[in-house]
Amino acid sequence: MSTTPPDQGAPAAPPERIVARLRSNARAMFWPSIVLIAACGALGYFAGRFDEVWEIVLLWSAAAAVILLLFLLPLASWLSRRYTITTRRIILRHGFFVRVRQELLHSRGYDVTVKRNWLQSAFRSGDVRINSGLERPVVLKDVPKADAVQRALNDLMDHAQTVVAVRRQQSESVSDETTVWGSR
Repeated sequence: MSTTPPDQGAPAAPPERIVARLRSNARAMFWPSIVLIAACGALGYFAGRFDEVWEIVLLWSAAAAVILLLFLLPLASWLSRRYTITTRRIILRHGFFVRVRQELLHSRGYDVTVKRNWLQSAFRSGDVRINSGLERPVVLKDVPKADAVQRALNDLMDHAQTVVAVRRQQSESVSDETTVWGSR
Protein backbone atom coordinates (compact mmCIF):
# COMPACT_ATOMS: atom_id res chain seq x y z
CA MET A 1 0.00 0.00 0.00
CA SER A 2 1.53 3.29 -1.03
CA THR A 3 0.77 6.50 0.70
CA THR A 4 1.38 9.83 -0.90
CA PRO A 5 2.13 12.81 1.27
CA PRO A 6 -0.40 15.62 1.14
CA ASP A 7 0.47 18.65 -0.91
CA GLN A 8 2.46 20.87 1.42
CA GLY A 9 2.09 23.98 -0.77
CA ALA A 10 -1.71 24.22 -0.72
CA PRO A 11 -3.22 26.01 2.29
CA ALA A 12 -5.69 23.94 4.27
CA ALA A 13 -9.31 25.04 4.03
CA PRO A 14 -10.65 26.36 7.33
CA PRO A 15 -13.23 24.11 8.98
CA GLU A 16 -16.88 24.85 8.40
CA ARG A 17 -18.49 26.58 11.38
CA ILE A 18 -22.15 27.18 12.17
CA VAL A 19 -22.91 30.89 12.18
CA ALA A 20 -26.64 30.74 13.00
CA ARG A 21 -29.52 28.32 13.42
CA LEU A 22 -32.86 29.94 12.65
CA ARG A 23 -36.58 29.21 12.61
CA SER A 24 -39.39 31.48 11.62
CA ASN A 25 -40.56 33.87 14.32
CA ALA A 26 -42.35 32.23 17.27
CA ARG A 27 -45.12 34.77 16.71
CA ALA A 28 -46.58 32.14 14.36
CA MET A 29 -47.59 30.13 17.43
CA PHE A 30 -49.63 32.95 19.01
CA TRP A 31 -53.10 31.92 17.76
CA PRO A 32 -52.51 28.18 18.22
CA SER A 33 -51.47 28.92 21.82
CA ILE A 34 -54.65 30.95 22.38
CA VAL A 35 -56.67 28.01 21.02
CA LEU A 36 -54.87 25.63 23.40
CA ILE A 37 -55.60 27.84 26.41
CA ALA A 38 -59.25 28.27 25.37
CA ALA A 39 -59.73 24.53 24.76
CA CYS A 40 -58.21 23.66 28.15
CA GLY A 41 -60.35 26.32 29.84
CA ALA A 42 -63.53 25.09 28.14
CA LEU A 43 -62.69 21.50 29.01
CA GLY A 44 -62.12 22.44 32.66
CA TYR A 45 -65.37 24.44 32.79
CA PHE A 46 -67.60 21.81 31.15
CA ALA A 47 -65.97 18.64 32.52
CA GLY A 48 -68.07 18.38 35.67
CA ARG A 49 -71.33 19.64 34.19
CA PHE A 50 -72.36 16.57 32.18
CA ASP A 51 -73.93 13.42 33.65
CA GLU A 52 -74.26 11.19 30.62
CA VAL A 53 -71.25 9.12 29.54
CA TRP A 54 -71.70 9.94 25.86
CA GLU A 55 -71.65 13.69 26.65
CA ILE A 56 -68.38 13.34 28.57
CA VAL A 57 -66.83 11.26 25.77
CA LEU A 58 -68.01 13.81 23.19
CA LEU A 59 -66.54 16.68 25.23
CA TRP A 60 -63.13 15.00 25.60
CA SER A 61 -63.13 13.93 21.94
CA ALA A 62 -63.95 17.44 20.74
CA ALA A 63 -61.25 18.93 22.98
CA ALA A 64 -58.68 16.39 21.72
CA ALA A 65 -59.62 17.10 18.07
CA VAL A 66 -59.39 20.87 18.56
CA ILE A 67 -56.01 20.60 20.31
CA LEU A 68 -54.67 18.20 17.68
CA LEU A 69 -55.84 20.16 14.65
CA LEU A 70 -55.41 23.73 15.88
CA PHE A 71 -52.36 23.44 18.16
CA LEU A 72 -50.26 20.32 17.59
CA LEU A 73 -50.27 20.40 13.78
CA PRO A 74 -49.20 24.08 13.59
CA LEU A 75 -46.56 23.37 16.26
CA ALA A 76 -45.17 20.41 14.30
CA SER A 77 -45.17 22.49 11.13
CA TRP A 78 -43.31 25.35 12.84
CA LEU A 79 -40.76 23.01 14.43
CA SER A 80 -40.09 21.12 11.19
CA ARG A 81 -38.79 24.17 9.26
CA ARG A 82 -35.22 25.25 10.10
CA TYR A 83 -32.44 27.21 8.49
CA THR A 84 -28.74 26.75 9.27
CA ILE A 85 -26.16 29.27 8.11
CA THR A 86 -22.55 28.09 8.11
CA THR A 87 -19.35 29.70 6.92
CA ARG A 88 -19.64 27.84 3.58
CA ARG A 89 -23.37 27.39 2.87
CA ILE A 90 -27.00 27.85 3.82
CA ILE A 91 -28.91 24.69 4.68
CA LEU A 92 -32.71 24.75 4.51
CA ARG A 93 -34.66 21.84 6.01
CA HIS A 94 -38.40 21.39 6.10
CA GLY A 95 -41.03 18.70 6.13
CA PHE A 96 -42.43 16.31 8.68
CA PHE A 97 -43.09 13.02 6.91
CA VAL A 98 -41.12 13.87 3.78
CA ARG A 99 -37.91 15.67 4.70
CA VAL A 100 -36.52 18.15 2.18
CA ARG A 101 -32.99 19.52 2.45
CA GLN A 102 -31.63 22.26 0.20
CA GLU A 103 -28.18 23.82 0.26
CA LEU A 104 -26.82 27.04 -1.24
CA LEU A 105 -23.08 27.63 -1.35
CA HIS A 106 -21.87 31.12 -0.52
CA SER A 107 -19.16 30.85 -3.18
CA ARG A 108 -21.76 30.67 -5.98
CA GLY A 109 -22.92 34.20 -5.27
CA TYR A 110 -26.47 35.41 -4.83
CA ASP A 111 -28.60 38.46 -4.20
CA VAL A 112 -30.13 38.92 -0.73
CA THR A 113 -33.17 41.12 -0.09
CA VAL A 114 -35.51 41.52 2.88
CA LYS A 115 -39.27 41.90 2.50
CA ARG A 116 -41.44 42.98 5.42
CA ASN A 117 -45.05 43.71 6.20
CA TRP A 118 -46.12 46.03 9.01
CA LEU A 119 -46.32 43.26 11.62
CA GLN A 120 -42.88 41.93 10.74
CA SER A 121 -41.48 45.46 10.98
CA ALA A 122 -42.85 45.78 14.50
CA PHE A 123 -41.00 42.60 15.54
CA ARG A 124 -37.86 43.32 13.44
CA SER A 125 -38.36 40.12 11.48
CA GLY A 126 -38.89 39.61 7.76
CA ASP A 127 -38.71 37.31 4.77
CA VAL A 128 -35.10 37.00 3.59
CA ARG A 129 -35.21 36.35 -0.14
CA ILE A 130 -32.11 34.75 -1.68
CA ASN A 131 -31.95 34.90 -5.46
CA SER A 132 -29.25 32.53 -6.62
CA GLY A 133 -30.27 32.33 -10.26
CA LEU A 134 -32.50 29.29 -9.77
CA GLU A 135 -36.06 29.06 -11.11
CA ARG A 136 -37.44 30.82 -8.09
CA PRO A 137 -35.69 32.48 -5.18
CA VAL A 138 -35.22 30.72 -1.86
CA VAL A 139 -37.12 32.42 0.96
CA LEU A 140 -36.27 32.22 4.65
CA LYS A 141 -39.77 32.96 5.93
CA ASP A 142 -40.33 35.38 8.83
CA VAL A 143 -36.78 35.21 10.19
CA PRO A 144 -36.06 37.14 13.42
CA LYS A 145 -33.53 40.00 13.04
CA ALA A 146 -33.79 39.89 9.26
CA ASP A 147 -31.43 42.85 8.73
CA ALA A 148 -28.65 41.12 10.68
CA VAL A 149 -29.22 37.92 8.68
CA GLN A 150 -28.98 39.87 5.43
CA ARG A 151 -25.72 41.57 6.50
CA ALA A 152 -24.23 38.25 7.65
CA LEU A 153 -25.13 36.52 4.38
CA ASN A 154 -23.61 39.34 2.34
CA ASP A 155 -20.40 39.21 4.41
CA LEU A 156 -20.17 35.42 4.15
CA MET A 157 -20.75 35.55 0.39
CA ASP A 158 -18.09 38.24 -0.12
CA HIS A 159 -15.59 36.30 1.99
CA ALA A 160 -16.32 33.01 0.17
CA GLN A 161 -15.92 34.63 -3.26
CA THR A 162 -12.62 36.21 -2.17
CA VAL A 163 -11.30 32.84 -0.94
CA VAL A 164 -12.37 31.13 -4.18
CA ALA A 165 -10.72 33.85 -6.25
CA VAL A 166 -7.44 33.54 -4.31
CA ARG A 167 -7.43 29.75 -4.71
CA ARG A 168 -8.19 30.05 -8.42
CA GLN A 169 -5.40 32.60 -8.82
CA GLN A 170 -2.94 30.33 -6.98
CA SER A 171 -3.82 27.34 -9.13
CA GLU A 172 -3.53 29.31 -12.38
CA SER A 173 -0.37 31.23 -11.51
CA VAL A 174 2.68 30.57 -13.65
CA SER A 175 5.91 29.95 -11.85
CA ASP A 176 8.93 32.12 -12.58
CA GLU A 177 11.18 29.15 -13.16
CA THR A 178 12.45 28.59 -16.67
CA THR A 179 12.26 25.07 -17.97
CA VAL A 180 14.93 23.98 -20.44
CA TRP A 181 13.52 21.55 -22.97
CA GLY A 182 16.63 20.85 -24.87
CA SER A 183 20.09 22.19 -25.38
CA ARG A 184 22.04 22.99 -28.53
